[in-house]
Amino acid sequence: MFLCLHFNQEKFTMTMRAALGLWVLSAVICVGRGHHQPDHHLGHGNDETGQDTVADGSASSISLVNEANQEFSFRLYRQLAAHADSQGKNIFFSPASVSAALAALSVGAQGETHRQLFSGLGFNSSLLTQTDVNQVFQTILQRANNTSQEDASEGTSVFVDNRFKPKPEFLQTLKQSYLADGFNVDFTKAAESADTINKYVEEKTNGKIDKLVESLDPNTVMYLISYIYYKGKWETPFDPELTEQDDFNVDENTKVSVDMMNMEDDFYTYHDRDLNTTVLQLPFKSSYSMLLMLPDVMATLENGISPNHVTKWLKALVTPRRHDVYIPKFSIKTSYNLNDVLTEMGMTDMFGERANLRGISEEQRLAVSDVVHKATLDVDEAGAEASAATGIGITLGSAWFPDPVPVLKFNRPFMVLITERNTDKILFLGKIVNPTI
Repeated sequence: MFLCLHFNQEKFTMTMRAALGLWVLSAVICVGRGHHQPDHHLGHGNDETGQDTVADGSASSISLVNEANQEFSFRLYRQLAAHADSQGKNIFFSPASVSAALAALSVGAQGETHRQLFSGLGFNSSLLTQTDVNQVFQTILQRANNTSQEDASEGTSVFVDNRFKPKPEFLQTLKQSYLADGFNVDFTKAAESADTINKYVEEKTNGKIDKLVESLDPNTVMYLISYIYYKGKWETPFDPELTEQDDFNVDENTKVSVDMMNMEDDFYTYHDRDLNTTVLQLPFKSSYSMLLMLPDVMATLENGISPNHVTKWLKALVTPRRHDVYIPKFSIKTSYNLNDVLTEMGMTDMFGERANLRGISEEQRLAVSDVVHKATLDVDEAGAEASAATGIGITLGSAWFPDPVPVLKFNRPFMVLITERNTDKILFLGKIVNPTI
């Protein structure tokens, strides 16, 4: 997945316009953190600071930011689900990536623009300062990268044009708190710069996103990339020999043929009576899990789901029960322009003349022009790969049968969530309407 924030630069004394682009990439499926060196490494001051020091944000700050991030996940989901462009389509995105990107942007925001970003992200400005938020994100990112999972990484990178000079303190905060790698590029060589960025992104996403940038405006002055990568293997894999063709009910009038995986085993399940939803937990061989949510009525689940529900489910999923489970294999990609969505969430000024991003540079008037988010998700017998911002949801009816073994069949639209069990961090969230598109 990637989130793109694109800026416009306008000098008072000149008619020349340039673009400052902030691209945020979240790829739950990427492997490793390659060391591709585009052009010259960007100076950030003392290289010994930041990376090797874990900012142990206070427990209260960590709790406040985590709660805000969880709430933001479902508010953003509901905005995406309600958008006209999302009707009848899969939804999948990385709220962890989007919130990290916007938090990094808030480092350079001031005044009302900063207030809107904080409010939109759910941060209580009377209890949290920008420094608090930065320290918590540093802790979150370093914890994610210090785990034993080889196929998981998170971080950011910033590409700055030789002609553009952001404030050193802005770059230093990105490096220290958001683990940003920095590179100098010559954006007047548009094709070459685009190729440099694309190669970097391809490495970070294990080839899942191989052409993030189709073309570049030669006046671009900055790109900030935020990525989250995860590839997980099921704790108990499905047997490919049991996968068969079956129908998936997109709606009352539409059926599509899918490869339906099957396993009879002990599963962690929960039936939420408030939301009329059956929840299935599929743990990976790590601290991460996928939750599949099969509602009786999708709107009831979409409109009602909250962080409290996820917390309740995870606490209740302690006693495995025998089930005959059917889940479709699928591979999907999504792409969003989040300008309207974020505007509807109160983050309005950053897109226009009222933008105050003087924390990035005093010399220019900067404004965000585009926020783009892309993602992929692949689910098969071995496990799941995801690169943020794509919706995958498959749900099929209530699946509780008293005898002999309950059948839980995801053959109609359902929601999907990938979470870190120890922290309840939501890496990915979405809905599978049609696993074949």
